[in-house]
Amino acid sequence: MRGLRSKRPYSAIIFIVIRIHSPCFTDPLLRPGLKYKIVYSQSIMESKPYMDSRMAIQLRLAAAIDRKNLSGPALRTFFRIAGLWSLSVEQQMILLGLTARSTFFKWRKDQNIVLPKDTLERISYVVGIYKALQILLPNEQAADAWVKQPNTASLFAGRSALDRMLSGQVADLFVVRQYLDAQRGGWA
Repeated sequence: MRGLRSKRPYSAIIFIVIRIHSPCFTDPLLRPGLKYKIVYSQSIMESKPYMDSRMAIQLRLAAAIDRKNLSGPALRTFFRIAGLWSLSVEQQMILLGLTARSTFFKWRKDQNIVLPKDTLERISYVVGIYKALQILLPNEQAADAWVKQPNTASLFAGRSALDRMLSGQVADLFVVRQYLDAQRGGWA
């Protein structure tokens, strides 16, 4: 009976996972005893498409729950970094990708919200920039002041890193983060 295909529907879920140090997801198929977090998953179905939509709803719900758990700590961390960098309200709003002051002050007052993916990504870059500066410049005051100082690197063209980050584009946050990571010798 070689060459005959099974009549069973083919289904699989693709997971991309990262290893983390806090309890989140364990699976003996990956490496027993290590903890992982699912960062991407996709369902593949060749039959019974209704199952695919049901899985998609479950995945969106799981992503929303994860964003809810990340939003409060992310905002608290962002506001602490903004305080250390002495950022104005307008500068903080630009870094968060906000246009409405009411939303900004709502987030500042009540951090029990679910942030959009874009905002979480922006905060992630700001935290990465802060971390890289703390590694590159062990003096905390020098690390915090670097963001506002003019920079002769071709990437900044004599402007400060903050000026580059305040263009409002997520890509500029990424570029500054990438520059600092390259300066310290790679990703942590």
